[in-house]
Amino acid sequence: MHKIGGRAKAMVVTSSRLHAVRYKIAFDKYIKEKGYKGLKTLVAFSGTVKDGGVSYSEPEMNWFRESETAQRFDTDEYQVLIVAEKYQTGYDQPLLHTMFVDKKLTGLKAVQTLSRLNRIHRGKDDTFILDFLNKAEDIQEAFKPYYQASIVEEVTDPNILYEIETELNKYGVLYKEDIESFNIYYYNIKDKQKLTQKANAKLNSIIDPAVQRFKYLPDESKDEFKSKSRKLLRIYAFIMQITPFVDVDLHKLYIYLSFMLKKLPRGIVESLDLTDEVALDYYTNKKIFDGDLSLDPGVDNPPLPPTKHAGEGRKEDEKEELSSIIQRLNERFGTDFSDAQKLSLEQIQEDFANDKDMVQKAKTNTLDDFKLAYVRAFMDKAVDRMSTNEKFFTKILDDEEFRTVLMEDMLVGTYNRLRDEAV
Repeated sequence: MHKIGGRAKAMVVTSSRLHAVRYKIAFDKYIKEKGYKGLKTLVAFSGTVKDGGVSYSEPEMNWFRESETAQRFDTDEYQVLIVAEKYQTGYDQPLLHTMFVDKKLTGLKAVQTLSRLNRIHRGKDDTFILDFLNKAEDIQEAFKPYYQASIVEEVTDPNILYEIETELNKYGVLYKEDIESFNIYYYNIKDKQKLTQKANAKLNSIIDPAVQRFKYLPDESKDEFKSKSRKLLRIYAFIMQITPFVDVDLHKLYIYLSFMLKKLPRGIVESLDLTDEVALDYYTNKKIFDGDLSLDPGVDNPPLPPTKHAGEGRKEDEKEELSSIIQRLNERFGTDFSDAQKLSLEQIQEDFANDKDMVQKAKTNTLDDFKLAYVRAFMDKAVDRMSTNEKFFTKILDDEEFRTVLMEDMLVGTYNRLRDEAV
C-alpha cells in the first residue's frame, strides 16, 4: 500500500472465474473486518458465474459497466484488481507493482502475465510477485526464449540480514548513535513523501559524518560496503512484503542506509549504473563494407525539391518507411513477410505513442538515452502483440539478430513520432 508514494496497485491472478468471484467476496470481507481505509478491489471476468445458487457478473460485483473496469482501476479509488483470464495480456498500468499468482503459468502466458509489472513509473523502484503455484525453475524456463539472462532467486533466509549487518559494521562507517538520531528525526516528519528543504538539510547533516568516514576506506572496501548495503536493502524489502518480520534496530538501519547510499560518492567506473537496463552478453566485430565513400564530382545530382506544404506527408512517409523496413528484413533474413506485416509495425509504433511514459522519455532525452528505455519496452510490446500476428512476432522474439535489426530500423522513426506526440 505504501509503494510508489502510496499509489501502488496489485493484481490477483486466479485460476478460474469461480475463484475470482470468491476472492472478490473474501477480499472485501477481510478489508471491512480489518477497517482498512483507502483500499478497494475490482474483479474482472467474462460472463456469469453461479455459486451457491447465486449468479455473479463483473458489472454486478463492481457496480458499473464492464467496459469501465480498466478506466476505474486507473483512478486512486481502487488498488486491487482480481482477474480470471482478463487483463493478463496487453494491459498497461504503470502503477501495477505487486502480483499474487494463484494459477499455473507456462510458456508465453507466463511471460505475458508477469510482464504486466514491467511498466515504468516515477517512484517505482521495484516490483513484487508472490506465487503460490509455480516453481522458480518453471518460470525461468518460460522466460528463456525471450531473454538471454533469466535469473530467479530461490527462497531467501531472513537470517542473512544479520550476517550482512555484522559485515557492514566491520568497516567502521556506521555508528549506532547516528542511525538512532536519523530515525528519531525522520519519524517525526509528518509528510515523508514531500520533504521540506529544512528536513532534507537536517537529515543530510546526520548522514554526513558517515559519508566522510566512507571516503577514507580503500577503493576495494568502498565497493564492498556499497554492494553489501544494497544487498541488505533488497533482501529486507523483499522479506517485509511476505512475512511479519519485526526487528526495530534492523528497520532503523534499513531506513538509514536507504538515504545514505544516495549520498555516497560514486567511483569512476560506477558513475552511471545501468545494470538493470543493459546486459552485454557478448559482442562480435563484423566487416560489413569495404569500398569508397567519396562523392563523385562528375555526377550530376538533381536538386532536392523544396517542401511545399508544412506538416503534410508525415503519415505517408512513415508507412513508406515501414514498407522499406519489411523489404530490408526479407532481403537480409530470407523471410517472406509482405506489406501485411506493415500493420504490425504500425501497431508497435501506436503502442509506443499511447505509452505516456515513453512519450515523456522521447521528449526529455536524446536519441541515445531514449534508446535504453526503447529497447526494453520493445520486447514487452512485441509480446503483447503476439495474438495479432503470431508468425511475425514469434520471429521477433525467437531471432535475436532479426529483432535487433528491426529495433534499430524503427528507432529513429519511433523517437521522432513520440516527440511529435509530446508537442
